Amino acid sequence: MDRFQLMNVFVAVAEEAGFAAGARRLRMSPPAVTRAVAALEQRLKVKLLNRTTRYVRTTEVGQRYLDDARRILAEADEADEAAAGVNAAPRGHLAITAPVLFGRMFVMPLVVEYLNRYPDTAVSAVLLDRVVNLLEEGVDVGIRIGELPDSNMQATAVGSVRLVVCASKEYLRRHGVPRTPQELLQHTIIASSAGSASISWRFGGRMLRIEPRLTVTTNDGAIEAALRGFGITRMLSYQVSPYVRAGDLRTVLEEHEPAPRPINIVHREGRHACAKVRAFVDLIAERLRADRALS
Repeated sequence: MDRFQLMNVFVAVAEEAGFAAGARRLRMSPPAVTRAVAALEQRLKVKLLNRTTRYVRTTEVGQRYLDDARRILAEADEADEAAAGVNAAPRGHLAITAPVLFGRMFVMPLVVEYLNRYPDTAVSAVLLDRVVNLLEEGVDVGIRIGELPDSNMQATAVGSVRLVVCASKEYLRRHGVPRTPQELLQHTIIASSAGSASISWRFGGRMLRIEPRLTVTTNDGAIEAALRGFGITRMLSYQVSPYVRAGDLRTVLEEHEPAPRPINIVHREGRHACAKVRAFVDLIAERLRADRALS
């Protein structure tokens, strides 16, 4: 293999944290991947990866080399596409990230559409309820909900969501509809710790310390408990919009909701966006902007 191929193999193994996973991503055999990394380490005369039976991690030198290799490979791709012209077909591996439930509901259908439309592409989807550092974790495109910090990332606004309080109609019939945030203290509260361990809910400039009877580590779990009439929960509007439209859940305290949170597509900004990123961002931006649940 030439130097660029060896770099590409190393990046795949490091990002996937395993030789077998890296081989699957590259559609190579695990022995060939292992030989390639060994050849690169021998060429550089340094150890790039720590290997055990349980994990593969970059060494300190390996992490620095990984950052440089990602940059070099990205610039090589940009140079190829610049030579081919802006109409070059998307190709290659694309890594994306989004919150778990948003990813399942909105992003994954578009990933499948993207892959069907561009057969020379492959996608890794990282669905996590935390902010992923695109540069450090080798991700090309991210979906962000909330205000963006200042950065050198390119951002495309696609909509907004609200933070809503909701419960089943049956629960509200039995226990009454809260008219003020303070009245929530008299109700059964279901809390989700996904992405946040806070036990306080903010309404305007006031923090309300809640005492949930049920705390769930996933938003799906909290929504399921609310659908079964156990209590009141707080979610982003897109997370419960199908159930609100169907009449299974009802939102309350709308006049006390905080300002909507923006939704942005962010990606690492180069001299120009490569075709695989540009095509994905264009597709997902068009679809998300047309979705009523995100406006």
